[in-house]
Amino acid sequence: MQTLQTAVVLDDGFSAHQISASHPESPARYEALEQVLQESSWLKHLYTIKPWSLEDTEPWLTSVHSPQHITSIQQQSDDTYHNVLLATGGCLAAVDAVMSGQVRNAFCASRPPGHHALNTGREEGFCYFNHIAIAARYAQQKHAVSRVLIIDWDYHHGNGTEWAFYEDPSVLFFSTHDQFAYPGTGSPSRQGTGAGMGYNINVHLECGSNEADVIDAFEKKLRPAVENFKPELILVSAGFDSRVDDLLGCFTISDEGFAQLTQWVMQLADDYCDGRLVSILEGGYSLQGNAQAARAHLLALSGKSDY
Repeated sequence: MQTLQTAVVLDDGFSAHQISASHPESPARYEALEQVLQESSWLKHLYTIKPWSLEDTEPWLTSVHSPQHITSIQQQSDDTYHNVLLATGGCLAAVDAVMSGQVRNAFCASRPPGHHALNTGREEGFCYFNHIAIAARYAQQKHAVSRVLIIDWDYHHGNGTEWAFYEDPSVLFFSTHDQFAYPGTGSPSRQGTGAGMGYNINVHLECGSNEADVIDAFEKKLRPAVENFKPELILVSAGFDSRVDDLLGCFTISDEGFAQLTQWVMQLADDYCDGRLVSILEGGYSLQGNAQAARAHLLALSGKSDY
């Protein structure tokens, strides 16, 4: 196992984006998370990464999104466009740090989220650009990664990520979620199409499901697929709205449970891709719940257990 540091991507700009004053995807999500991390004595042992510049990030948007979609988001407001682009830039910086061997793994505490973003020219489920999909394409095109595994444990199905890779056998997409919640997608019958058949795995979980249910899905559905796929990089859509008492979810994963999920995925990364793992914040709408779950996730990434 590598002994490199864990990185966290932080930036004051992650608190700039606001859809409306009472919207659940609020600047307070990042502010509460950052405060919890700053109060943790072990934060100084993490390697802090800043996002790429907007100019460096912008060209990579077209690896997933159409020029029409990008222009439409830009026309909504320059502030929105710049804030969302900052989140994408944080994810690309994290991929660079992990793929170059500078750090062992990384967590992007970025917002707004991205896994619902399509090419509709508008915001979808609080998402504008699909950061994790762009990060996967960047890893493939810049770092010659042949096979990327994307794991999504958000309460909501990552329909944008599924869309981006539904015909692509170079990306294995695995998602646990409530298929009857927003956006109403994520049926287990959707397994990919064409060359991508079998590389899209959706697992529906009932309301009240906990970390044991997610790990059971990992063991029964994900592990056999990974044994054949053999990823070279793992990306995680780390949605903490699957935590107990979230405002927009009804799963019951504990903070300890998120540490367990993280450790499970880290072992997978150690087994197949020299520990290379990047996670990206998606949902999580209880301010303190989201912050505490992210803290447990980061502690596990860095090999600590006092969550």
